[in-house]
Amino acid sequence: MREIVLDTETTGFDAEGSDRIVEIGALELLNHLPTGRTFHVYINPERSMPKEAFDVHGLGDDFLRDKPKFAEVAEGFIDFIGNDARLVIHNASFDMKFLNAELRRAGHPVLPSSRALDTLMLAREKFPGSPATLDALCRRFGVDNSGRELHGALLDSELLAEVYLELIGGRQPDLVLDQPGQQAARQPGVDGQLRPRPPRPRSLPTRLTAAEAEAHAAFVAKLGDDALWARFAAP
Repeated sequence: MREIVLDTETTGFDAEGSDRIVEIGALELLNHLPTGRTFHVYINPERSMPKEAFDVHGLGDDFLRDKPKFAEVAEGFIDFIGNDARLVIHNASFDMKFLNAELRRAGHPVLPSSRALDTLMLAREKFPGSPATLDALCRRFGVDNSGRELHGALLDSELLAEVYLELIGGRQPDLVLDQPGQQAARQPGVDGQLRPRPPRPRSLPTRLTAAEAEAHAAFVAKLGDDALWARFAAP
């Protein structure tokens, strides 16, 4: 299963108005393991960077002025995420809103909301009432976020990938000792829970030898008729 963990940085909160994406960072997971493939780009928002956004991201007008516009990087982004990979995003509605606004302006089809898995919602369901910011989840799971002095899309994607793997049960949630045909039944669902393992088609043969069974029967007989094992023994 292919998944893309991604994050965007923007000039503000108004996706349909004057605000724009200034950075996209994404990385690829294959069967919940990082492949090393990443997508990272800074984008010229074609407007000035507000001071409050600069304070959060550290990206100023001088830095962004010579960067490509979204329309110039859209094809590369679309190629990286592919047609059906799940998009793992923290507070997915925010990033999806901005990505679709930019894709629409550039003349590309928008991304269906069904492709997004929101780790913010997943964390709130798993730990109701607890802080669910990326920083809070890093602290909960012991993920080192000491380098996160400013928000950066690729760094946040890398941190989110570690948090996501912990939310769904650890770094290798699919590592179970089932037969190959049974392993699919242990895949985590959207809620992060592992589905129950199917029953064995045949019971395992006993490993108890005849001598061990005879010795056990002799031991139980010595306990007397009132012994617990004797009272619940099969007739």
